Amino acid sequence: MVDPGTVVNVIKQARDRRTAPLILELDLTEGVVEHAPADPISAIMSMRRTGLRDVLDGLRRARSDTRVRALVVKVTGGVGLALAQELREAVQAFREAGKLTVAWAETFGESGRGTVPYYLATGFEKVYLQPTGEVGLTGVALEEPFFAGALDKLGVQPRFAKRHEYKTMANTFVERAYTPEHEESSRRLVASIGEQITAGVAAARNLPEERVRELTDRGPLLADEALEEGLVDRLGYRDEVYADLREEFGESAQLRYVARYGRSHGLARRIPQPGKQDVVALINGHGPIRLGRSGRGGPLPNSGPAMGSDTVGAAFRAAAKDDRVKAIVFRVNSPGGSAVASDAIWREVTLARRAGKPVVVSMGDVAASGGYYVAMGADAIVAQPGTITGSIGVVVGKAVVNDLLGRVGVGLGSVAVGEHARIFSATKDFSESEWERINASLDRIYDDFTRKVAEGRDLSRERVHELARGRVWTGADARDHGLVDELGGLDLALGLARKRAGLPADAPVRSYPHTSPLERLRPPESSEDRTAASARLDGWGSLGGLAARLGLPSAGPLTLPGSWEIR
Repeated sequence: MVDPGTVVNVIKQARDRRTAPLILELDLTEGVVEHAPADPISAIMSMRRTGLRDVLDGLRRARSDTRVRALVVKVTGGVGLALAQELREAVQAFREAGKLTVAWAETFGESGRGTVPYYLATGFEKVYLQPTGEVGLTGVALEEPFFAGALDKLGVQPRFAKRHEYKTMANTFVERAYTPEHEESSRRLVASIGEQITAGVAAARNLPEERVRELTDRGPLLADEALEEGLVDRLGYRDEVYADLREEFGESAQLRYVARYGRSHGLARRIPQPGKQDVVALINGHGPIRLGRSGRGGPLPNSGPAMGSDTVGAAFRAAAKDDRVKAIVFRVNSPGGSAVASDAIWREVTLARRAGKPVVVSMGDVAASGGYYVAMGADAIVAQPGTITGSIGVVVGKAVVNDLLGRVGVGLGSVAVGEHARIFSATKDFSESEWERINASLDRIYDDFTRKVAEGRDLSRERVHELARGRVWTGADARDHGLVDELGGLDLALGLARKRAGLPADAPVRSYPHTSPLERLRPPESSEDRTAASARLDGWGSLGGLAARLGLPSAGPLTLPGSWEIR
């Protein structure tokens, strides 16, 4: 026999789930993924990870949902600067809708990087810190190694050519310290990022910028010092954070991850509607740029994604041919790579525009060198102030290892037909005629790159050359110089695309190409089938193995050197 009290409780719980206040949660411990990975294994493994679009869509919908009262976020060091700025913008809009926002952290950097996580946390109304934690607000630094001395001792001779003096990848191998241009570029990059973080923290915490700089110079600050200086609002553990929220909104308040909330509330809009429905296509380009199909950027499980020209090109062609697609947003997060692959993607952007589809680029943490190449032909480029972009230049070369082989007793014989058959061999230096071919290639790539920048950005060739020469810019500086149109994130880019296409502000977004993990596993049906493009692990051609052994960017000559994720 059913207990009447049990039935009443079940009914009450069901009613509470529908009517109780909602507190949205976001845990940044594992970061935020910007898109589903291209290869099927990684896609399946990332299904449980939080997606950026789910977070942005969820917060946007929650602004007008009276049930949603607050957002609580566990902040860690799992996001880069540009992504932190994107989340900050979404949180600010959520706050302006009258919702409470709370950030909490066990620590903002524990003997490590804490500046960017703390900067993100200051976008919230309240900031909690565990009593044993720290505020690692220590500023911004860029450390760049130079291997010329070590290579000389090993008997390795780096041979590189570049266009031009600010294209610094070769410096890593041929210099023993900064060149004046390299140091100038790096100093301005760090200064721009520091200015953004200082201004953001000062405005959010109601402190003078000079005071923020003084506290930064003192950092890292202990928890009680941070509380005394007004950098955090309260010291407390996780249970105390949630107890305060339930005290404010009632014990019946329900917790819901913001991504899950966004997906559940957006399900109806993702179900195909009868008749024609105009949409914005979202195409993702992430990782080093290479010929072939998108996938992992290398052989290791954690090597990250790679942007394949075949996959991205197929996505643009599919979107351009789809009558429902009225505009395209191209999300680019890439340090560059193959010049030929970058040019192939640029061409598809151009053809989509000719087909009458406005193209808006949204830059992530990094969109430089080849990452800028694929973006420059768009109708508009949107970047965050902290995006790393520019690096309009080219570099190519090799390392000659004859002396090293001789020192370890390795002999090498060779036979060849053709004067340049061994042009990229690591066991011979470039001949005079080979240098002529290398320099002719560099001049052609750089001339083509800067010509297309001038056409796409409506700048003179002379002005482009001043801004190019391989120099890296932040998004803020790039906007000031005309390389970027607007400062903002994916939501702003989608809004611009809708506006250019004459679509309503709530027009749906569809990812292209439409392929499931299982579809990516099937064999190709023809040479025009997207699955026919096989993935490759490098963009250096015959030099790929040597590039990997020397630590060179495996993607190719239009590559931004080093690691450029600011955290």
